[in-house]
Amino acid sequence: MIGEKIKKLLIEDEKTLVKPADQVAVVGVKNRLNHALLLLTTDKYAVVPVLDDQSKMQGLISMPTIMQAIMDIEDVRFEKLAEIEVEEVMDTNYPYVYEDFELEDVLNKLVHHAFITVVDIQGYFKGIITRSEILKGTNRIAHEFERKYSVTEKATVIQ
Repeated sequence: MIGEKIKKLLIEDEKTLVKPADQVAVVGVKNRLNHALLLLTTDKYAVVPVLDDQSKMQGLISMPTIMQAIMDIEDVRFEKLAEIEVEEVMDTNYPYVYEDFELEDVLNKLVHHAFITVVDIQGYFKGIITRSEILKGTNRIAHEFERKYSVTEKATVIQ
């Protein structure tokens, strides 16, 4: 369990921890790969969430996923970009938390992912929590903890 004082330093403002859905670049399940590729390259994203027409989270799409979809043994078939829908190749195994998430769960998932999605209980996309937000808090702890708190080592108990 994460202590309250550490949590307070790690997350300066809980309202800013989750980047709201309306500020996150997403693609739709019915978009073609050329649209997803354009979004990824123009905005320099590594991966973006994929939503259905009701704004429910369905998966993630990334440049490697797109490239795998248009390659064969001998060539890259760029014409496939306009033929394949995102839902045909998206990664449906993605990290997420519900809106009432525990910070410990978020930290564990961010070890292996640049961001995790936040959804409500019905699966509606609410936003993302990025690794960079947590690293900002980690930086704050590294610089502020001993300024705010007196730290002493506990005595070692030998049994």
